[in-house]
Order: sequence, then structure tokens, then C-alpha cells
Amino acid sequence: MTTVAALGISTTAAALRRLYFARFAFAIVWALVMFTTAEHLGPLAATLLVLYPLADAAAAVIDARTSRLTGSLTLLYANVVVSLLAAAGLAFAGASGIPAVLRVWGTWAIVAGLIQLVVGARRRTMGGQWPMIISGGISTLAGASFLASASAADPALTSAIGYAIPGAIFFLIAAVRLGRAASQPSGQL
Repeated sequence: MTTVAALGISTTAAALRRLYFARFAFAIVWALVMFTTAEHLGPLAATLLVLYPLADAAAAVIDARTSRLTGSLTLLYANVVVSLLAAAGLAFAGASGIPAVLRVWGTWAIVAGLIQLVVGARRRTMGGQWPMIISGGISTLAGASFLASASAADPALTSAIGYAIPGAIFFLIAAVRLGRAASQPSGQL
């Protein structure tokens, strides 16, 4: 690998590391606040549910802008569109109740999870991406679970909290693992 390419990957890894730490912090704070309001679908819970995919869309934009050398730009921008559609869908679904919210949330989790899995797999040579691959797989499975739970006798929003916390942990692990790639400008990745 040339020194220029190594510097680009090192810079990208450092930027992704900061982004992943920020995503970890956001998801933890989001889950804690959501925990206080998840009993029912009130204005705060509805706002939080819309905010989560909006934050995901913003993170995907930042990711795409800093990841030009690692490819997957089309997928990252697709994730922006999917997350924005999910936010809009959640805003409307909130008026229809928890089952509708879980259906939108589940569909978003499946599609966004598949995108995350593929992006992580494409970046695996950069290092620190296996947590993103696993997280994408878990997101896809969790999405299917949300779709199934929407038909339950008493669907609950608390499963959304359970979705955010493992995602946060995987972002933290990926950020820590990217430390090595971020500190290797010599091309010895």
C-alpha cells in the first residue's frame, strides 16, 4: 500500500473512530431517556423515535464524507435515504400507535442493518469493522423481531431500547479497534 493511501486510510479511520464514539454516546443517552418514557407513545417517545433514524442519517452523511477511500459511498447515501424515510414514517406511524411504530422501526432496522453489514464487510481491510458486521446482522434480526412483536397482544416500545444499547456497544468496540488503523500512517495496516 502506498504511503498516500495509508495516510488516507489512517485519516479515515481516525474520523470514523470519532464518529463511532459519538454514535455510542448518542445511543446510550437516547436509550436512557427513552427508558423514562417507553411506557406509552407520548410526545417525548414519538420525538425520540424520530430522532434516532435522523441521527443515523446524519452519521451516514459524515461517514460518507470521510470515507471516500474506503468505497461504499452509494450504500452510505442509500442509508441516508432509508433513515430519512424511516424518520418520516415514524412521525406518521406515531399517530397510529405502537404496532405501526414497530413495523416502521423494524423495516428500517432490517434495511439499515443489511447496509451496515455490507459496508462493514467492504471495509474489513481497514480494521475495526467486525463489530459493525455483527451489529448489522443483529440489526437485521432485531428488525424481524420488531415486525413480529407489532402483532403481539401487548406490543411495547421497550424493545427499541434493547436495540440501541447493543448498537452502542458495537460502536464503542469498533471505535476502540479503529485506534490501531488511525495510528498507522506508515502503510503497515
